[in-house]
Amino acid sequence: MKLFDGLKQIVKTEEPLAPHTWFGIGGPAQFFIEPTSTEQLGEVLRRCRENEVPVRVLGAGANLLVDDSGVRGAVIHITGPEFERVEFTGEGVRAGAAANLSRIVLRCVREGRSGMECLSGIPGSIGGAVRMNAGGSFGDIGNIIESVNLMDADGVTFTRMRGELTFGYRSTNIASTVILAAEFHLLEDDPHRILNQVKQIWIYKKNTQPLATRSAGCIFKNPRGLSAGALIDKAGLKGRRVGGAHISEKHANFILADSSTRASDILKLINVIRETVYKRLEVYLELELEVW
Repeated sequence: MKLFDGLKQIVKTEEPLAPHTWFGIGGPAQFFIEPTSTEQLGEVLRRCRENEVPVRVLGAGANLLVDDSGVRGAVIHITGPEFERVEFTGEGVRAGAAANLSRIVLRCVREGRSGMECLSGIPGSIGGAVRMNAGGSFGDIGNIIESVNLMDADGVTFTRMRGELTFGYRSTNIASTVILAAEFHLLEDDPHRILNQVKQIWIYKKNTQPLATRSAGCIFKNPRGLSAGALIDKAGLKGRRVGGAHISEKHANFILADSSTRASDILKLINVIRETVYKRLEVYLELELEVW
């Protein structure tokens, strides 16, 4: 493993990726790397670029499906104390890319900081949430971002301010290899009022989504002015099963996995959904799920 000489303590080969995703599915990574510092991360990226090794960045794995055959190249797992650091400031909060989204929402409640409530019930890490502009009917994370710290493929770090950032529906204009941290603008408010809002959002999601199951959240983006879940339901697909994967009876835009599910089952079911919805309703569904 000459490629990673001097870094062997943070590199594993043929590491199974299933335990690192919410679906619990997927084959191994050729190189699985967990840098413990920004400097190590930069060194890994430089070596991968110089040796033409493909790089993928893994956060909490909440919106990800890994193929049964696994991933060739390097999977860099952003985790550990340096990347999980959370600091409250006079204007809001600064959070590392590996910081847990749900925990930050609750910390904001305790600190009496309003703005993060819209992210209640959304799994994952700050980095993944920023990358896909996570959110829902209650708001998106992009609405409260002040700045984002990034690293490019050469290991160079830099910052993009709000005026340089564009957030769309489940998308951003961030093209950099790694998101390191983000700063959010929050407002001081009564902790009891914020907690009540968080509870209301959580109860709504608990009643309408299969939160306590193996899934990766919403599979498809909502077409403009429409609900992907409602379209799948209207196409008569609730409960449809392929192998160990099936469409949730509670929310049709969720695919649930049992202990025997393979990535191929989910991919086949995705194709069934797309083809059926298009055939019956003439709407093409675009994936929200990331597939490796």
